Amino acid sequence: MFSMIPPSELIIHADGSIFHLHLKPEQLADRVVLVGDPARVSLIGEYLDHRECDVSNREFHSITGSYRGKRISVVSHGIGCDNMDIVLNELDALANIDFATRTVQPVFRPLTLVRIGTSGGLQPFVPVGTYVASEQSVGLDGVLYFYAGHECVRDHVLEKELLRQLDWQLTGLRPYVVSADASLLAQITQDDIQRGITVAANGFYGPQGRELRLPLADPALKAKIEAFEYLGRKITNYEMESSALAGLAALMGHRAMTVCCIIAGRVDKQMNTDYRDSLPRLIETVLERI
Repeated sequence: MFSMIPPSELIIHADGSIFHLHLKPEQLADRVVLVGDPARVSLIGEYLDHRECDVSNREFHSITGSYRGKRISVVSHGIGCDNMDIVLNELDALANIDFATRTVQPVFRPLTLVRIGTSGGLQPFVPVGTYVASEQSVGLDGVLYFYAGHECVRDHVLEKELLRQLDWQLTGLRPYVVSADASLLAQITQDDIQRGITVAANGFYGPQGRELRLPLADPALKAKIEAFEYLGRKITNYEMESSALAGLAALMGHRAMTVCCIIAGRVDKQMNTDYRDSLPRLIETVLERI
């Protein structure tokens, strides 16, 4: 028998919606497309044949509807793994907690979660415009360490190799590695989407090796990340959410993955600020295959 979850832990509005997302359980589909930018939810919403709801609160914007007979929710998560912690926990609560009794549902409802993002490429073989799926994510955020059982979903061998090759200098911060769901990777990625190892940084500037006015604690870290190689694989790109998504979903029992459009070449220092032209084909691909 599951115990009741108190109001301080599961915050439900008077209208029956969850605290941050403002969604009600019946408004969530089993297939969820995640994006960072709230405006991108509206963009993807234009592809839907029918809309059931359109809900916004802060950086969280959600639309649920249908695409060629498939019920899909599109949800924005904002920037960073801390936001992903909010979104994943609230989506899981919508699917697996009875809001009337505040108890866990007796039958688990799995979600399929695909994040469509933008990213900075770290290798010549992932130039601007490439689509890269995060087969494994290196988390620099620490979110996963707050949850019991994280050891079971981490790749400890790759973690040790990262610490060795990167000559890790940042005290108090230990990278973790989590794999995306293998069956979902096979479902979404084909010849048109590369697979790679992604660094999920806990910031946009210093954590990704960008130096403006503040000096970096380890100025060589980005170069060491670019040079890393293990079993013929290299780190392909930077982004900011894939590790928390993959890790939390694995702990909760959901299928999840991240696929990004490369909009910045960190090696050749190129940047495509008009990347919105590169996203439609990736959006269509994910909607077709999810």
